[in-house]
Amino acid sequence: MAQSNTIDMLHGPLLKKILVFAMPLAASSILQQLFNSTDVAVVGRFSSHQALAAVGSNGPIINLIVSLLIGLSVGSNVVIANNIGAGNKAGVKRAAGTTMVVAAAGGLLMMIVGQFLARPMLELVDTPPDVIDLATLYLRILFCGMPLVTVYNFGAAILRSKGDTRRPLYILLLAGFINTGLNLVFVIVLHMSVAGVAIATVIANAVSALLVVRLLLHEEEPFRLRPGELGIDMGELKRIMRIGLPAGLQGMVFSISNVCLLSAINGFGSVASAGSAACLNFEMYSYFLINCCGAAATTFVGQNYAAGKLDRCRRVFAICMGLSVASCGLGVAIFTWQSGPCLSIFSTDRAVIAYGVTRMHWVLAWQWLASSYEIAGACMRGMGHSTQPALLTVFGTCILRLVWVFAVSPHYHDFGILLAAYPISWVITGTMVIWAYVVVARKARKRLTASPQALDK
Repeated sequence: MAQSNTIDMLHGPLLKKILVFAMPLAASSILQQLFNSTDVAVVGRFSSHQALAAVGSNGPIINLIVSLLIGLSVGSNVVIANNIGAGNKAGVKRAAGTTMVVAAAGGLLMMIVGQFLARPMLELVDTPPDVIDLATLYLRILFCGMPLVTVYNFGAAILRSKGDTRRPLYILLLAGFINTGLNLVFVIVLHMSVAGVAIATVIANAVSALLVVRLLLHEEEPFRLRPGELGIDMGELKRIMRIGLPAGLQGMVFSISNVCLLSAINGFGSVASAGSAACLNFEMYSYFLINCCGAAATTFVGQNYAAGKLDRCRRVFAICMGLSVASCGLGVAIFTWQSGPCLSIFSTDRAVIAYGVTRMHWVLAWQWLASSYEIAGACMRGMGHSTQPALLTVFGTCILRLVWVFAVSPHYHDFGILLAAYPISWVITGTMVIWAYVVVARKARKRLTASPQALDK
């Protein structure tokens, strides 16, 4: 059973193995998003549009806080994958132990800080007055579960590094059913509104965290966690930070740009905010199709790069890029085609649906363009280059969007023109990051040709 949960990424055909890795990961990510989507749908259908806006408006803020920790988990994934590719079992064990300690400590810090910053952050994004009290309550409750979120995600990163994406999927499937059931009970039966859906999400996250820890406690060596041996290895932590910190800061700055866009969206009123929140769910589902291909690219490239197999790294890039564009393109085509019925899941208010349809046409329909920089950047991180894609992505998807929000959009005050910042930034960022990947790959090949040990440097 233990062997069946491991993928040999260094030998044999790649397409089937990448699909075996990526498909459960995509399903896992979609299930995680279902936690929030279920919250949005339940309060939207059984409470009020203010409750819907309160829950949906928190998405970018939650992403802002979590992004740094998620970026660090990417660093853990790359470091452990590199150790696997190099045959360094002791390094795998040290990195895994360091990962879990960082996860627990980071989650606790976010929980404490979040209680004080919840309302100020919502005020910063101009959350409508009729929404802010409910939004603050929802955000503070979610912050209480932050250690659970980080423990699950870092634990899943350890399992992903060796190709195990199926068991995290099973865990989230169970947690998803629990979350949905509790949502219905807390909101419909007990009339707890946003507090009910937030508590349900925290309970579901607790189940996920406990189960992934249980798996790691019984995992085969060198992936098994032994509580008495847990600690921070400074060498492995530096490697994790070198890869993960730029990725995390990229995610945070990326989220900041989204928070600024949220502030501009809120300027159109709570109805626009609710419509945007409803559409955002479908954007997240489509993005996860890109993200799972990116995670596969990072892990497969991480192992093969450490083993000096650059031809396989190149094939991984091509396969993951093709899968990402095709799967995301198909998803957004279906969602956009059925925009009205899809949005009616979350609200029956015609004005809310109208704003949601506008966002679908301006943002969702073009989201497959994000594959360009996500896959190229993921491959670069697998090769140990995390700073370059982070800086380019920050410039392309963050700074340019802020320029659009503050310098272009105010002259039109049109909801569609505001949202045009997304596809424009995707095209520019993708062009820059793909070019950077080509340069890095060429340099790596030259170093390997000159010296087989050069990649270790």
